[in-house]
Amino acid sequence: MGRTRMEQQWWKGELAADIHQTLRTKELKLPMYKAHSPQIGMRRYFVDLLTVLCNRCDLCPTARHLAVYLLDLFMDHYDITVKQLHIISFACLLLASKFEEKEDKVPKLEYLNNLACMCNVNVVLNKKDLLRMEMLLLENFNWNLYLPTPAHYIDYYLHVSTCENDLHNGWPITSLAKIQDFLEKYAYYFLDFSVQDHTFLHFRPSLIAAACVCASRICMQISPAWTTQLELLTCYSWEHLAQCIEMMLIYYENDIKDASNKKKQVTTPQQEQEAVGNLSNQATTQVLFQQASYYPLAQHSATLSQFQSPVQDLCSAYRDSLQPHRPSSLLAQSAEGSLHSSAALQASLQPFAQPLPAPAPIAVQVALGAEPRHCISTVYGSSYFSGHHSRAAGCFDG
Repeated sequence: MGRTRMEQQWWKGELAADIHQTLRTKELKLPMYKAHSPQIGMRRYFVDLLTVLCNRCDLCPTARHLAVYLLDLFMDHYDITVKQLHIISFACLLLASKFEEKEDKVPKLEYLNNLACMCNVNVVLNKKDLLRMEMLLLENFNWNLYLPTPAHYIDYYLHVSTCENDLHNGWPITSLAKIQDFLEKYAYYFLDFSVQDHTFLHFRPSLIAAACVCASRICMQISPAWTTQLELLTCYSWEHLAQCIEMMLIYYENDIKDASNKKKQVTTPQQEQEAVGNLSNQATTQVLFQQASYYPLAQHSATLSQFQSPVQDLCSAYRDSLQPHRPSSLLAQSAEGSLHSSAALQASLQPFAQPLPAPAPIAVQVALGAEPRHCISTVYGSSYFSGHHSRAAGCFDG
């Protein structure tokens, strides 16, 4: 599946429906996740670690999500030490890359050790330990790594995520390509949100992927939020997706708040000096305010709106769409020697279960300065709107 995905866009081919049906059948047999791991509090750390490693190795989203899923299922059955968890994380990365990527994309041992040092992981990997861990993982999964994740469905659903009958802010869409591009970024944004919280594992992977598309349409104010075409393709109605979408929109709102709080932080002395210098260098202009001899603009807003372009500036429109949403109101609207060594290692693990007019002209001095316009990448402050799908984890940056 992974190699096919990298070589061609299978979701556009003649076998797309068959592949999708096979994935849907396979996900019905996925192991049940119970969230019983004693180390579940460290899960976010290891998910971030795998995210950074996959980004550094330039692995596809399906490999990244499969690596996290393998780790989740293994942690759910064993009580594992932190050192073993680090080695198992690298082993999950190797198995996922071997299954989903081409051979030349599989990271080498030396490179993995360099990445471990870069991420301040106090582990030195060797070939023997990695092979033992890979063998242990394969035995635990009965040598079956064909485990569908939301990343396996997302492109198939995105392929029909927009149509000519869609409306953006109540207006017809003139550029479906641009809308589709932004929608894809949003969908992968929500897709990576879903892997950060283990509670999403209680939903089927296909449902999570469908919810990512629907949540993206809601955030971009595309109506209807869920089309008949998407419902027929995914076999999910709005009622099926509502709970998962609400969780995603809550995370989205919290992320917007976090980004806003970071912007309100106190500037450094150097930034203050630069701001004062820029202000002193700005030219002053004399502006004459006179009492208006015409009606205020607000009284003509209804008339002017008839001549406005149906589609506004995309950057401004999408910036407006990034304002925090109320999830509930939005919803209302709309997974021989080697055998002996792995067996010994497995035995060491512990299983368990409007303005006022001036009366006379007034002359004032004002400073004219250009105010920067922010687009999505600066408002959101994440890598999802920079043209790359992957998300860098903050705890390993720097």
